Amino acid sequence: MSWSGLGACTVVLLLAAPCGLHAQTPGPTFNGGRAFADLKHLVSYGPRPAGSAPLAEARRWMIAQLKLTGAQVEEDSFTASTPLGVIPMTNVIAKFPGTQSKIVMVAGHYDTKRFDNFRFVGANDGASSAALLLELARALQGRKHALTYWLVFFDGEEAVREWTETDSVYGSRHLVQKLASGGELGRIHAMILVDMIGDSHLEIHREAGSTPWLTDAVFAAAHSLGYAKYFLDSPASVGDDHVPFVNAGVAAVDLIDFNPDDGYWHTAKDTVEHCSPLSLTIVGRVVLATLASLDKLSGVR
Repeated sequence: MSWSGLGACTVVLLLAAPCGLHAQTPGPTFNGGRAFADLKHLVSYGPRPAGSAPLAEARRWMIAQLKLTGAQVEEDSFTASTPLGVIPMTNVIAKFPGTQSKIVMVAGHYDTKRFDNFRFVGANDGASSAALLLELARALQGRKHALTYWLVFFDGEEAVREWTETDSVYGSRHLVQKLASGGELGRIHAMILVDMIGDSHLEIHREAGSTPWLTDAVFAAAHSLGYAKYFLDSPASVGDDHVPFVNAGVAAVDLIDFNPDDGYWHTAKDTVEHCSPLSLTIVGRVVLATLASLDKLSGVR
């Protein structure tokens, strides 16, 4: 992802959710400890750049976990033209049908950045988003809901070399094109992206390129749950997997703790020791509360 500062504003959306740091959300709960175990398991595969054998092994394990939840799991395989040549990539989509065909997508990437000069295992940048989505699938298991939910694990978020519009977000660009050509893009009511949300010092800023009403809904959910200290109204702008959706006219929001000066991002220090089950719990609860709000208000903005 790429970053710059930019301004934004806030609107309050009323959500039926309790306050307080340790308040319990209604409906399904999110097990951050189990998500953290998934994060550690993914890291155990080592570096997982797009097209690599370790990433394929991690994908097979994730698919097996998703199938245990009863989700309809699809592999969206494609080939990407990159600065290193053609690389095979695969998005994984876990579907939880609702009573409506309208879709809310929760997404994140599961690949790691390719580095030639050091070993990068991407505990936060890659594993945290995939781990959160796996636990979210368990929380949604057997749940009744109006909207259809898609949990999407993007391949190829990271640049193969240096971040550009053509060398980045391969999986999300591919999926937008596929959905548009198949006439399904209009079914996507909202897209919630999670990225780098396992950092033990969690700070999620309002991403300026995200859709305002959806950002408001997420931050209102976070504040209602007592998590205002982690979801900050100060702005930032980040290039990430939500951008192809926003550019295609789909409402999308990026939940990302991106601090390039923390000493961990894209370094060998992005390890399990710098991640926290509490951070995963907080973001997981906020996403679940947002889904409940969107489900209740489906068709209304």
